[in-house]
Amino acid sequence: MADQCDLCLLGLIILSSLLTDISGVIENVFNSSGENVHLSCNNALSDCKSTTWIYKRFSHSEYAEMIVGGIKKKDTERHERLSLGSDCSLNIKNVKEEDSGFYTCRQYVNGEKQGTDAGVFLHVLHVSVSSSSSSSSSSSSSSQTEISPGRSVTLSCQLYSYAGLSCDRWVRYEGLQLLWVNQAGVDLKTDSRYQILLSSDHCNITLTTTLLNEDDNREWRCQLTLRNQLKSSVRYTVKYLVIVMIVEMAVFAAPTVILLQIICARRAGEFELHTI
Repeated sequence: MADQCDLCLLGLIILSSLLTDISGVIENVFNSSGENVHLSCNNALSDCKSTTWIYKRFSHSEYAEMIVGGIKKKDTERHERLSLGSDCSLNIKNVKEEDSGFYTCRQYVNGEKQGTDAGVFLHVLHVSVSSSSSSSSSSSSSSQTEISPGRSVTLSCQLYSYAGLSCDRWVRYEGLQLLWVNQAGVDLKTDSRYQILLSSDHCNITLTTTLLNEDDNREWRCQLTLRNQLKSSVRYTVKYLVIVMIVEMAVFAAPTVILLQIICARRAGEFELHTI
């Protein structure tokens, strides 16, 4: 019964795609936040001046035009991060979780729509960080420097998608898997010092641990695989900024201490000279 319901849901998804005028092949692209992404336009004509790229998020009911007639629209928030490739593809620099959504490449000639649309679902893997050192959490895709040994840290790895469907569908039909691994690629679920929690919809996986002195410069990675093939990965490296600051302060303080010693020695010598 459950399988029949899932098949019905997939049918509704396909029907929805048809109703939104997407009758061509829909591509799924997985990317990690902070990286650059390339979205192909499979229906491009010889001249990119006919190309229009349209974007839609699940939480928004309206489409937003990013590229019109091969030219970037200046009123978009992502204007500086967008570019059009020579093959009419859409390139996005420094991808953010809010970039996830549905992208449509459409062709117009003399105001008339040409052929079928090319659709791309962009899924973004992002890591957010929270620690016991502060009441608020911060986000990062590479490293966090405001934590120190002895404090608890939680890394939350989430897959942001357009459809808003439960990741159980991806798990069941495409073999989606999220996991935390160490530098050697070993699943951290096998180490008792880490608490790994996978959300019920399999779109979010958290890692919680208490930091040790030897964790400085240690790397953890959140990996997303489909049918055992790696699709995206986000790296997190622990860095202890406090330790570096103490070393730097010591380096800069040493010359000052020596100078004060010289001044004091000279003044002592002058005092002795006057009292003799």
